[in-house]
Amino acid sequence: MSSQLRTLIIRPRAVQIAAADWRRYLELTKPKVVALITFTAMVGTLLASGGAPSLGTLAWASAGIALAAASAATLNHVLEWQIDAQMARTRARPLPAGRLSRGRAIALAATLGALAMGILLCLVNAVTAVLTFVSLIAYAGLYTVWLKHATPQNIVIGGVAGAMPPVLGWTAITGRVDANALLLFLIIFVWTPPHFWALAIARRAEYERAGIPMLPVTHGVAHTRLQILLYTILLTAVTLLPFLTKMSGPLYLAAALILDAAFLYHALALKRSSRPQLPMRVFRFSVSYLMWLFAALLIDHYLPTAQVISMRLMILGLCALVTAGVFAAMLLAIWSTRRARMAPTAFRQSFATELVWAAIPCLMIVAAAIPSAIAIVSAHIRE
Repeated sequence: MSSQLRTLIIRPRAVQIAAADWRRYLELTKPKVVALITFTAMVGTLLASGGAPSLGTLAWASAGIALAAASAATLNHVLEWQIDAQMARTRARPLPAGRLSRGRAIALAATLGALAMGILLCLVNAVTAVLTFVSLIAYAGLYTVWLKHATPQNIVIGGVAGAMPPVLGWTAITGRVDANALLLFLIIFVWTPPHFWALAIARRAEYERAGIPMLPVTHGVAHTRLQILLYTILLTAVTLLPFLTKMSGPLYLAAALILDAAFLYHALALKRSSRPQLPMRVFRFSVSYLMWLFAALLIDHYLPTAQVISMRLMILGLCALVTAGVFAAMLLAIWSTRRARMAPTAFRQSFATELVWAAIPCLMIVAAAIPSAIAIVSAHIRE
């Protein structure tokens, strides 16, 4: 066989191998998740801008945050490859399937993380770089290594890192964490549990086999369905806060109410029915919900409409009542679920722990609502 013919045969094969390697590396970064993270970060950047933002800042901040998210996703693959090998949903990923080595994955994560930090530190600002680095470590280290295996409330507390992207986008413009940025954080933080718990219901057997204490494994599917509904009600209250604080107008409010009604419909359907396809339907809808909610924030920001203020305080009070009622319902659900299964002493210790975990999101909502109430009262006084 001539050397020219051999070259013609080898080159296409080399191209195919290179393309396959490229896809494996891309799969490690979880591109769909990174796309949603980058979108919410861009919304934060645009909302923080009074008018048209600096295109350079927008581009570099988005690129840095996307690279950091891709680095965190890759580290997640590295740290959980043994667990992924035990689950049908994840066993075909590059590391458990043996299509890439852990050394290459670690090198990719380090490269992406270094690029992200360099871009954010040199071309955006130090505040965004530091917050991004802390979020990356919190997700890859605190959540993946410890929280995910320590408590059924892993998703709730671990959601802090996942809710940071719009805050990072906001600080890219302002250089500081403002109250409105925390409202965006709070929306994603409260959205995270019903989003992931729906998936956990669908994959309950796999999580149980892997020894991961997801809520459906430790407390049962019925209890998880109730928690999804309660958190969806909380989410409905939280998504009103941008309107109440004058961050957004009636256009956003209308979109939020429609989306909240649809999410509540899905959560109620999941609560009332045990059809096996419902959990994944709720999971997929929740992704669309978040995307359209943040799109509504963005559209409302650039298409301002008349502000409606007269009902703000009353709606904020209603949000506070809903939060208190949901917290009470959470405690009642935990009490009734655990009391029947445990001895009195063990039950008291377990209930105290669950009380702390359940109180955290409610306290965060209260903390966000207090400055909102002060801002509304001050606006009414000035008017």
